[in-house]
Amino acid sequence: MGFIMDGLDAEAYDRKYSDGALVRRISTYFRPEGGRLAIVMLAIAAGSIVNTIIPIVISDTIDRIQGDNSTGIIVGIIAGLIVFGLLSWAFNAARQWLSSIAIGNVTLKIRQDAFDAVVERDLSFYDEFQSGKIVSRVTSDSQAFSSVVGLVTELGSQILIITLLTGYLFTVSVPMTLMTLAISPFIILASLGFRHFARQTVTQSRRINAVVSSHIQETISGIGIAKTFRQEQTVYNTFLDVNQQSFRINLRTGMTFSSIFPILISIASLGTGALIYFGGVAAQNGDITSGEWYLFIQGISMFWFPLTSIASFWSQFQLGLAAGERVFALIDAEPKVVQTGENKVLPNPRGEITFDRVHFRYTEKEPVLTDFSLTIKAGETLALVGHTGSGKSSIGKLVARFYEYQEGRILIDGHDIRSLDLGAYRSRLGIVTQTPFLFDGTVRENLRYGAPNASDADVERIANLVGNGDWLRTLPEGLETQVGERGSSLSMGQRQLVALGRVLLQDPAICILDEATASVDPLTETFIQEGLDTVLEGRTSIVIAHRLSTIKHADRIIVLREGKIIEQGTHDSLMAGGGHYAELYNTYFRHQSLDYLETRVA
Repeated sequence: MGFIMDGLDAEAYDRKYSDGALVRRISTYFRPEGGRLAIVMLAIAAGSIVNTIIPIVISDTIDRIQGDNSTGIIVGIIAGLIVFGLLSWAFNAARQWLSSIAIGNVTLKIRQDAFDAVVERDLSFYDEFQSGKIVSRVTSDSQAFSSVVGLVTELGSQILIITLLTGYLFTVSVPMTLMTLAISPFIILASLGFRHFARQTVTQSRRINAVVSSHIQETISGIGIAKTFRQEQTVYNTFLDVNQQSFRINLRTGMTFSSIFPILISIASLGTGALIYFGGVAAQNGDITSGEWYLFIQGISMFWFPLTSIASFWSQFQLGLAAGERVFALIDAEPKVVQTGENKVLPNPRGEITFDRVHFRYTEKEPVLTDFSLTIKAGETLALVGHTGSGKSSIGKLVARFYEYQEGRILIDGHDIRSLDLGAYRSRLGIVTQTPFLFDGTVRENLRYGAPNASDADVERIANLVGNGDWLRTLPEGLETQVGERGSSLSMGQRQLVALGRVLLQDPAICILDEATASVDPLTETFIQEGLDTVLEGRTSIVIAHRLSTIKHADRIIVLREGKIIEQGTHDSLMAGGGHYAELYNTYFRHQSLDYLETRVA
């Protein structure tokens, strides 16, 4: 249960906004809907007037019937009520229709802004925070935020009804109206007392819903592992714990909001009893007519409902404020990768990369590179080797500008990487990772992902260039084969070949191969290597590998230990030196070299 309780804590990027700041921020999403909401308010006004006239007409009819028994009056009132009922329905239908459009547009805009923030966040953001919780903010929290639109229009409707009823009641009986208004502050004060508690419970409810969403997403993503280790029952039991806690918190939230109305209604009921008594006495004394007394009885029920709705508005509004606060925190999260704003575009980058005394750490307690310097010449193929944690992958991530370094400079063709337009720069950067990610669709669509304007001929040419196209013949429908979610319909080797082809079609100036062949069999590795030998020629390439075949023919090999360069040279020179690289080769690479040679001979 400990990890579940931790999930109820605020995320590091969460922030507190005042109610005023949230209302101002929310209003920016309403402004484009101003015209539509104005029509909604007019429809509300018209409907409110109609609903207010109905009891007035009934009251007047009661007084007339006492002096005139004509059935014409009764028929007239029935006809009038039918007309007023139809008008009320028409105004309400227009209001609901336009409100639905406004709510849909507000939801669309806040969700677009939230998803844009998700796309723009640095990779370090996703290292720190669970994706399931982020998804919850984009989906359920943005949906809850849109409820503010309905609450605001309802508030306008109730205020208008209260205003109209109060004005008319004053014309009937000033003392009874003042008595009604004297009870109102108690209802409002009782409701405001719930405001702070409501905000707390709603925030906890949004957080536990995010925990449930995150747990379900993680379980589905790792269901294969759960089945492999026969942990289905454990997964289910964990979900029961999460779901039970969600039930308790959401129940408490529901009880918080449901308890406010009985309290408000109890106060209103006491007022109703007092008004009925004093109104009856006034009618007996002839101070008001029976019809006016009826109007007060009807007016009381019409008065208390909008008043309690207005009083409870701020507590209910906390639902939208809490959801909005979570979405805005995601949108406002400070990026760690910060550009200088120069946005330089290198139209034809040569690919020279310079690390100038770079210091980099993922966290304060996790230094990776310290005073690191390295120059990679344009067109050079540089291989990085070293034990896990030596900084190989970090170098590639820094070149891709996925993470912010703390000190020093990284230069691309002599330009500070912080001054470049990241979109233009990354369009000339190709990255192949150890575990390739494919999107649900066809092989052709995945190959075209990095170059959406590539022609079918270019896609086919690249596909046949990778591994001489032999792998395509193993696919049931060639390039039109569906890869499935995350490429599940393809083997790991096939996925890697698609990922490599995707990069090659992009025609990058700089290629980063992060252990791109570590998860494939020797035969598939041969296919990849044959494609690499041709395509990487003339490009600056950083090869991070555990397989000898992918680094043996590199122009230069850098050997890293704890973020420092301890050796560099060609394969032959490093082997002749008998240093750390030779040790790695003799203890790890040698059997891979034999496997590779056997595959080539076969």
